[in-house]
Amino acid sequence: MPSQQKVDLKINIIGPLGAGKTSILNQYVHKWFRNDYRNTLGAHILSKIMQVEQKSLKLQIWDTGGQERFRSLVSSFYKGSDGCMLVFDVTDHDSFVSLETWRKDFMDKIQTPTGAFPMIILGNKIDLKERQVSKDTAETWCKEWKLPYFEVSAKDNINVEMAFETLAKRSLKYYYECRESYLTDSIKLTPAEDAHNGGCC
Repeated sequence: MPSQQKVDLKINIIGPLGAGKTSILNQYVHKWFRNDYRNTLGAHILSKIMQVEQKSLKLQIWDTGGQERFRSLVSSFYKGSDGCMLVFDVTDHDSFVSLETWRKDFMDKIQTPTGAFPMIILGNKIDLKERQVSKDTAETWCKEWKLPYFEVSAKDNINVEMAFETLAKRSLKYYYECRESYLTDSIKLTPAEDAHNGGCC
């Protein structure tokens, strides 16, 4: 990878209402958990600086609202994203069923010039007993789309750091692939241009 001191990456956290997106983000950034979160309206943005492969990364993390009535507004925040964290609640089967709608909506709204876009799936609230979605069921769905899957607990801080580190590494790789593709495409000459430039004036 090119040597660069600092890279800014935009990460979106998306998913249905009540999946625990804000709890996950605050656990990762602030290392605390609350039970009294209000629903996110629009987007809430936090930043975190981390080191990945001797690179200093500044993650600009967009926590987006999960209410259906804000879907068109929320999707406008997807532009320019370098990675996506799609969250569902393992104690709510409907939130798992909605994953495909969220995944498709996100992919339809962004442009992916090279390779597969960095997206990971998080099954949150594994600390609760009232589980409705098994790990095997979630893993099977993720394998169909070739997406990494993490079982997490925002409350008990289980696998939250690992999930963000995995997404950050994939997003950094994607960031450089996009840059290299853009630079390569920008200096290519078409056959017509070659012929024109090679001719006499």
